[in-house]
Amino acid sequence: MSRDIWSAQEVADALEDDAISLIDVRTRAEWTETGLAKGAWPISMHERGFEQRLFAARDLSAEKPVALICATGGRSARLLAALKRAGYPDFIDVSEGMFGSRRGPGWIARGLPITDLETALAALPEALR
Repeated sequence: MSRDIWSAQEVADALEDDAISLIDVRTRAEWTETGLAKGAWPISMHERGFEQRLFAARDLSAEKPVALICATGGRSARLLAALKRAGYPDFIDVSEGMFGSRRGPGWIARGLPITDLETALAALPEALR
């Protein structure tokens, strides 16, 4: 993988092609308020066991890179930087996030598919619960 920052549209297209996995690292309150990107795994960086679940998601993704999304790209950027420093290259930052940033309008404003928290949790693989 040559780039580690992708637009929301690029991630949506790759999800559609089953070429990546996507983790929404926001809080449960944020997920409830806005929903999640359709196909995203809800794994909050604000909850106990995040690190184990993050690496379980990476293992479950096998050869596919794992994209990280938050509200506006701040948390996902910090997480990506920490992962790279620790020697984990196969992660992507959706830097415009759900709401947009200087890098783009965001998942919601782009009109990309959204799902509710209940549906996202029901689709979460057992290994990530």
